[in-house]
Amino acid sequence: MQQRILGRTGLAVSVVGVGTWQFGGEWGRTYAADDVRAILAAARDCGINLIDTAECYGDHLSERLIGETLPGRREDWVIATKWGHRFHACFKRDAAVGPADLVAQLEGSLKALRTDYVDILQLHSAADDLFAAPGMWEAAREAQRQGKVRFLGNSIPTASTHAFQVDRSTEVGVDVIQLVYNRLHRVPEAEIFPSIARQNLGALARVPLASGFLSGKYRPGHTFPAHDVREVWKNARRDEMLAEVERIAATELPPGMPLAAWALAWVLKNPQVTAVIPGCKDADQVRANAAAALVGQI
Repeated sequence: MQQRILGRTGLAVSVVGVGTWQFGGEWGRTYAADDVRAILAAARDCGINLIDTAECYGDHLSERLIGETLPGRREDWVIATKWGHRFHACFKRDAAVGPADLVAQLEGSLKALRTDYVDILQLHSAADDLFAAPGMWEAAREAQRQGKVRFLGNSIPTASTHAFQVDRSTEVGVDVIQLVYNRLHRVPEAEIFPSIARQNLGALARVPLASGFLSGKYRPGHTFPAHDVREVWKNARRDEMLAEVERIAATELPPGMPLAAWALAWVLKNPQVTAVIPGCKDADQVRANAAAALVGQI
């Protein structure tokens, strides 16, 4: 598994990580500890060392499953989590970004993950007006000084079309940006990636398979279970996106190459992307995702 340096953090991370929103129960399946244990063991065997989770993937549920099942030594993993939401129930959460919220959520994350530090603590999809919440970044830097956090990050909202938050990363102490980037969503190329390059920030690309649409498994007209977030979204563009995927598969995909592996490799070929963090339903998908690191000798 190839590794890259995560911007100015100096952390060496595998170019393919493990995204874990699905462990929180909002992707059409309930995960038990044995399921997560198999996924993380497969990740370790593939050379993956990067895990991305969050405070509101369930009420710290994803983090608890990771903490219970993490294989090997803690120091061999780079664990990124987030703060910024108060979880009420599946698909129901609200913003909670203030200093007290950060402290409480971080303590909950450390307890759930069974660790005394996280490698990256990220602001979680906060609107621009919340990005500058009084005292928030000061509290984050204090957590760093206490040794509970190694580096700060910002998981910017999906809807971000400009670099307002990214441009202020150095000012507030952020070293890592997480963003949505895939073959169907190229908005970051205009302003966000240039800002990342200017500041030598690490970049983690989430949703690299466009929530599974770039997996090749779905066709226009497909519906998802009621407890799957993709059905809850009721995205009016869903069929349009799936039609675009069919066009891409017909015109851009090399013969014989799995669409998912190609889509992950496509993201990784952008020099500003340090790593992709696709979700995975089981160990087989972890191995398939890891294989993308070999496509075209990225």
